[in-house]
Amino acid sequence: MSTTVNEFQPATTTGRIANFVDTRMGMSPIVKFFGRKIFPDHWTFMFGEVALYSFVILLLSGAFLTLFFDPSMSEVVYDGAYAPLRGIEMSAAYASTLDISFDVRGGLFMRQLHHWAALMFVAAMSVHMLRVFFTGAFRRPRELNWLVGCFLLMAGWAAGFTGYSLPDEVLSGNGLRIIDGILKSLPLVGTYLSAFFFGGEFPGHSVIGRLYALHIMIVPAAILLLIGIHLFMVVVHKHTQYPGPGRTEDNVVGYPVGPVYAAKAGGFFFIVFGVLALIASTVTINANWNYGPYDPSPVQAGTQPDWYIGVFDGALRLMPGMIGDYSFLWNIPMPWGSSVSLPMGVLVPLIPVGVLLVGMCTWPWIERWITKDNTEHHLLDRPRNAPARTGIGVAAVVWYCVMWAAASSDLIATHFHLSLNDVLYVLRALFFLGPVIAFIVTRRICLSLQRKDRELVLHGHEAGVIEMSPEGGFHERHRQLTDYELYRLVSFEDRRPVPAIPGRNGKVGTLEKARAGLNRMFYQDRVAPVSREELVEARTHGQHGHEDGGHHELGADPSSHNPKIDG
Repeated sequence: MSTTVNEFQPATTTGRIANFVDTRMGMSPIVKFFGRKIFPDHWTFMFGEVALYSFVILLLSGAFLTLFFDPSMSEVVYDGAYAPLRGIEMSAAYASTLDISFDVRGGLFMRQLHHWAALMFVAAMSVHMLRVFFTGAFRRPRELNWLVGCFLLMAGWAAGFTGYSLPDEVLSGNGLRIIDGILKSLPLVGTYLSAFFFGGEFPGHSVIGRLYALHIMIVPAAILLLIGIHLFMVVVHKHTQYPGPGRTEDNVVGYPVGPVYAAKAGGFFFIVFGVLALIASTVTINANWNYGPYDPSPVQAGTQPDWYIGVFDGALRLMPGMIGDYSFLWNIPMPWGSSVSLPMGVLVPLIPVGVLLVGMCTWPWIERWITKDNTEHHLLDRPRNAPARTGIGVAAVVWYCVMWAAASSDLIATHFHLSLNDVLYVLRALFFLGPVIAFIVTRRICLSLQRKDRELVLHGHEAGVIEMSPEGGFHERHRQLTDYELYRLVSFEDRRPVPAIPGRNGKVGTLEKARAGLNRMFYQDRVAPVSREELVEARTHGQHGHEDGGHHELGADPSSHNPKIDG
């Protein structure tokens, strides 16, 4: 007895392949789920995509370079195509790098594409993190996703450092020498860490192999894992969105992944690839044939690391070795007769860098503690509507940039014919004063922009037309705002200072007093958003003339502005 089973029979080859895979792996529910996910369409969200696509290009170009690179410290005599270095003894790693640049077809292009993609990867991640910070996208429930982003950024730094380090190439070799000095400055364990890292006294015989293993296996695996976790959390939490008509804390307004967003994302990948390929083919980067081989023992001036590592070098350069007769080389006597040397001139600069990294990782919890805000947030803040947070962010960026600029203090002095000491004195002053000034100025600018927005909501845009009333008075005509403009200007929280809260014993502790003081700094000087009553009063008073059009009743149906809403 036969049984007839009515199964779906695809008519096309693509359909039959898809049906074959689906009937054996059950992928259709997953594809439908992800294909129906709604993503908002805003230009600031593209930086995360640029970082992702740059990483894909990094993997593809890196796989090509892996086929030809020899990660060995063995001494060889170079006999390649580059005549100025022919017959000179160097490491096998450096010789293979020269071979890739001059003897392998397309090798120089792939090297430069790899390096430019690395710079683009870190730059896009940095801008993406700044966007998340200034818009408040790190708040509940996305604190852990922010932490994943911080780890991703640091993993990108590690990937860059482990990828371009050659001991007998002057630029990266000096960077390795600085790392060796930092490791040896650590008390008790420093010399052991340096010997383990380099395989003996600097430069050792194992550093290239160890860096290579980190660069092609450990760090990329960590980055891939973190990217997967990040994207998973984006799907779980839904995507954040900017305020606008129809956008609430409970929905997402935008386009589905398939086919609209997938097509746009695919096209954008090729745009990023094309731009990086154009840069790599026309702009030289890391021309290491000009910088080696050399004696890796001394540290030379005039060498700077890649921009994202410059903050570490700059912090070291800003630190003075002595202040007057006071030396930062501490010799601490031990009970058994010997002494322990602490080079504080090297250890102290690690503090501001550590403060930046720790502060970045812990900021969501710091802000939640200060503001006592534990609610979920899916709508983003405009930076001007959070003046204290924006000021702190700009202050941190200025602090970072001062240390970053200090890494090139010698080149600034030589190119602009300045005294090196004068450049360092100015940078040291900016190290302390720059963040304070940046915070004050940024905060005042944000408050001024809030006042400007309030005036726009109440009075509209100036039309540049002067009218005379029947009574003989003159006034300027104003154009009312559109629904979209109005929502964007009025839909933000009216945050007020939260006073100190007594503990269980009825007393206010020192920590709570500090929190209340920081909370006042956050919210005391604020501009309240325009209420519905104020808006109605401004419209009915008719203090200014208005052109017709643009504005409708607040709360009107904005669905015409929205492609799709995912609840």
